[in-house]
Amino acid sequence: MPNKAPPSLHTLPIEIIYCILDNLDRLEILLSVRDVCTRLNAVTNTYPRYKEFTEYSCCQYQFDTQKLQHLANSLRNNTTLITLNLSSNHLGDEGAQHLANALQSNKTLTTLDLARISISVEGVQFLTNALQNNRTLTSFSLDYNQIRAEGVQHVANLLLNNTTLTTLDLGRNQIDVEGAQHLFGALQNNTTLTSLDLSGNEIGNEGVRHLACALQNNRTLTTLKLGRNDIIHEGAQYLANLLHNNTVLLELDLHSNIIGDKGTKYLANALENNITLTTLHLKDNYISAKGAEYLADALQSNQTLKTLDLKGNYIDDEGAEYLANALYNNRTLTNLNLGGGSSIGQNWKHRDIASQNNRTLRNLGPEEYTISDKGVQYLANVLHNNTTLTSLNLQWNRIGAEGAQYLANALQNNRTLTILILSRNSIYNIGAQHIAGALQNNKTLTTLDLADNGISVKGGQSLANALQNNTTLTTLDLGSNWISTEGAQHVANALQNNKTLTILDLGDNKMGDEGARFLAYALQNNKVSHTFES
Repeated sequence: MPNKAPPSLHTLPIEIIYCILDNLDRLEILLSVRDVCTRLNAVTNTYPRYKEFTEYSCCQYQFDTQKLQHLANSLRNNTTLITLNLSSNHLGDEGAQHLANALQSNKTLTTLDLARISISVEGVQFLTNALQNNRTLTSFSLDYNQIRAEGVQHVANLLLNNTTLTTLDLGRNQIDVEGAQHLFGALQNNTTLTSLDLSGNEIGNEGVRHLACALQNNRTLTTLKLGRNDIIHEGAQYLANLLHNNTVLLELDLHSNIIGDKGTKYLANALENNITLTTLHLKDNYISAKGAEYLADALQSNQTLKTLDLKGNYIDDEGAEYLANALYNNRTLTNLNLGGGSSIGQNWKHRDIASQNNRTLRNLGPEEYTISDKGVQYLANVLHNNTTLTSLNLQWNRIGAEGAQYLANALQNNRTLTILILSRNSIYNIGAQHIAGALQNNKTLTTLDLADNGISVKGGQSLANALQNNTTLTTLDLGSNWISTEGAQHVANALQNNKTLTILDLGDNKMGDEGARFLAYALQNNKVSHTFES
């Protein structure tokens, strides 16, 4: 009898090949199975797990150059992967070249994250040349590399021709005013890009001037992020001039700059006329009560802004009063962040520049620029009637138990607020008891953050009792408090009946192993997702 031919990939039934693929992870299939032979490609294309392989993330130095080359080869003809995240891998310019070669023929990938991969000008040139003809990639991140001004020139050339890219992240790339100038012509003519992130660079006021001029004619960009760019009031004035006429920009992020009250005044004046901007981030910008007054005046007439972030500024009780008064008439703002606890005072270069324009900032300490119970009373009063605000962040202030009582009284009547952040406010047990009383009747609040407030057994018991009746709260953060084993038992008893809470954080408390056992037993019959430490 003739010998039977040994089985091969050309003759094996598809069901057996599926069984083989079942024992491989998806990355092994992507790197090793593809392009072995035509039939295996055809079978793999029908394999359910491969067909569903649309997103891959491999961060933190898991890829070397050789492994990346295999991945790049597979990407040439891959028709499933649409999102690829290779951030924090030390790929370098050589790795960028391998990816660039793949991108020239890939027709599927839409999102590519190459943050922190140690590429320089040469690497970005490989990538941008490849993307000149690419018609699928829409989101591209090069955050935290070293492309500098010369690399930005290659990116600008790409933007002149590419008609697909909508989101571009060039944050933390040592880009200076020259780099911003390279983007000038590209942004004037590009009709595709909607989001540009230049945070953490060094473009300064002059760089902002170039960008603002370019955007006078741009009709596409809706999100501009310029945080940490050494921008002072002059740069804010350039952006304010842009906002007077621009009818496209929706989000402007200027966090961690030095615009101060003077720059805030320019922006506030622009907000009185602007009919487009919905989100403004001014965190850590050396803004005092006077700047808050300018913004409050703008909110009286502005009908567009929905999110205002003033975290980490010098917004004290006086500033809180100005903003509260504005909320009596404003019917648009939904998210207000007045949290303290910023990096103010740590960046001495910024502080020196800021104090040149406002000398009262020179020696202020934390107790002098945060909001106390007096300031929160103004905000609580407006919450009794406000029907717009859905999120209020007051973390890292000093509202105390009395301030918590003002807010609790407001929550008895308020029917709009869904998120309240009160971490690090020294409300202790008495404040927790006031908030717990409000939770007995409030039917709106879904997220409550009371972390790091010195809450112990009595406060924990009051909140646990509230959870027995509350049917709205889904997220509760009690982390970094003083809740002991007894307090954990009270919370565990509440969880036996509560069917609403889905996220509970009890991390860094004092409940020990026994308290953890109480909670674990309660959670066997409850769907809550929890975090706690013994």
